[in-house]
Amino acid sequence: AGGQRAPQDGGLQYVNVREGPANGSLSGKATMYSALCRLLPGRLGMCVFKTLQKVTIIKRFPKVIVHHYRSGKHEWLTFQHFTLPKCQYVTKADKGLYQRAKPKAEPSESSFPEKQPLINDETVLRSVQQIPAIMPHPSSLQESEDSTTGKTPMAEDKMTAQDIREAKQWKEVKVQLPDLPGIYARLSKIKLTALVATTASAGFAMAPVPFDLSCFLLATIGTGLASCAANSINQFFEVPFDSNMNRTKNRPLVRGQISPLHAVSFAVACSVPGIALLTLGVNPLTGALGAFNIFLYTCCYTPMKRLSILNTWVGSVVGAIPPVMGWTAATGTMGVGALLLGGLLYSWQFPHFNALSWNLREDYSRGGYRMMSVTHPLLCKRVALRHCIALIGLSTLCPVFDVTTWTFPLISLPINLYISYLGYRFYRDSNRSSARKLFFCSLWHLPMLLLLMLTCKKSLFTNEGGAHHKAETKVQA
Repeated sequence: AGGQRAPQDGGLQYVNVREGPANGSLSGKATMYSALCRLLPGRLGMCVFKTLQKVTIIKRFPKVIVHHYRSGKHEWLTFQHFTLPKCQYVTKADKGLYQRAKPKAEPSESSFPEKQPLINDETVLRSVQQIPAIMPHPSSLQESEDSTTGKTPMAEDKMTAQDIREAKQWKEVKVQLPDLPGIYARLSKIKLTALVATTASAGFAMAPVPFDLSCFLLATIGTGLASCAANSINQFFEVPFDSNMNRTKNRPLVRGQISPLHAVSFAVACSVPGIALLTLGVNPLTGALGAFNIFLYTCCYTPMKRLSILNTWVGSVVGAIPPVMGWTAATGTMGVGALLLGGLLYSWQFPHFNALSWNLREDYSRGGYRMMSVTHPLLCKRVALRHCIALIGLSTLCPVFDVTTWTFPLISLPINLYISYLGYRFYRDSNRSSARKLFFCSLWHLPMLLLLMLTCKKSLFTNEGGAHHKAETKVQA
């Protein structure tokens, strides 16, 4: 204090201004600036200065601390100026580390230093010594391996990092000709198509007519082609929704392995010969059922999956038509046996699909599908249990309408009771374990049920004898 300038050290500067007793003005001498003002305007000015200092965006705005002193009738203010150094960054250039910094500005003798540049424009590059990486001491075995392969650990790390970067980048998917069969198999859902063809074959074999191998092959191949076409069109419509689901995100259209035009062309190439085989090679009724099933699956079931839970019932009708097609391919008519086979497939699909969708609720909700397991969980469990019990009743009706012998309801009762028990467990517990057990049981239940039905099929001679006996009874009457 006392009107003298304090020494400068480390960028810290002091400027003292005193108020004299005579005129009450602020007086002082400073290298940075000097001001003549009253104490009250000086305080107001410093308040404004502090406010601007908080909101400023200037990089090297000096920091000021003001002290107010009072001794008797004398009052004075003390200013402390801090000039903060500029941040220094280390950059890598030409395999070396360099630090770019700007030199400190020389003190200005002007009365208004704020008009002078605070820093020089020249920059200085200082080389920085790089700290060597600490590598583990290689063992003798590692040294022998490195000597034989000719690769160092640093080279392997660089190759690994480069492989990781390349794996994260977008790449064009190139499909070779040998990859097309696998892509077509996933596009047509080959496992589901095989199940559809199997149920159609079972319907053909259960028909009470002599077995015709050529008609059997045409009906099976035509039904399989129709299923491939329906599944391909289904995936074509659901690409934006399948991309949000973990279960379907690796499908060919989602990954871009083939174009949408390619998928539609494949669907047309399957549907046209498939319906032609069923219509011209088998009979028009079977061809009409095949075309109707494609329409029902692609134009009704697929859009309904995002609109209403009724899609499950529509999808069950789609799954019940293939055994009916097999029956009509053998007989040319739609009898009671065809309806019973369709009813068995219709009821079997509810415990199968409801148990599957229960463990995929997160996926279905992420994809925007309205499934019973997502929107109506209680109804999902009730419907699954209800149709498990319905399988017992439908199996009992088969001998009533001369489709099987009375042995079939008896030998199929254990597996029907077991799936009903698992349906009850699913209804009671409502957890992932019970749903998984019911789903896996449904996978072997259907083939076992169809196999038992084939073994208990009524003989053709028995049917002909019964029909001949009924005809004689009518004639005698």
